[in-house]
Amino acid sequence: MTPKQPAERIRKSPEQVRAAVHQAVIDLLAAPDGTDPTIPAIAQRAGVNHTSIYRRWGSREALLADVVTTRLERNSPLKDTGTLRGDLIAWVQAGVDSIHAPETRLLIRAVALSMPGSADAQDERTQHFRRRLQSIESIRERATARGENPPPLDQILDQLLAPLYIRAIFGIDPPASGYPELLVDRLLGGTADTT
Repeated sequence: MTPKQPAERIRKSPEQVRAAVHQAVIDLLAAPDGTDPTIPAIAQRAGVNHTSIYRRWGSREALLADVVTTRLERNSPLKDTGTLRGDLIAWVQAGVDSIHAPETRLLIRAVALSMPGSADAQDERTQHFRRRLQSIESIRERATARGENPPPLDQILDQLLAPLYIRAIFGIDPPASGYPELLVDRLLGGTADTT
């Protein structure tokens, strides 16, 4: 009888590793036993070495932020609708569509629960969320180029993004229709019905 040979490790491209790790995070969060997505558990599920995860993301918190940001960016970049209002409504609608997916809600909750963490972990999360903010900045830049006066980034975050994330964290579905328009019209000072 010959000694058992170690299994040959299949080399994965960086894109394959990222996809496998992202899927492993989603699978672990969605598992009925509530498996905590630790780096070793994620690595085992993804079929990669845990050092690959630490080398690429640095921390579990940064990995979670990357996964949720990537999920939310699936519909980006959004096409130019020709108006600030139209662009913001399309952006909010893409966010609403994303948070309807149960795995996206799980990811947003996991990111929220992983905070505050160390200053380094917070900086890593912030870097990933900057990608998400770039789509808002693109909308603001297009509006400015058309001669419109977009609201400041903080105001957009507070009035458009925060309500979506709060709903995702607490599992509250947005209204079936008109929610993006309601939020955008409130932001822009329109006459949306607030009842």
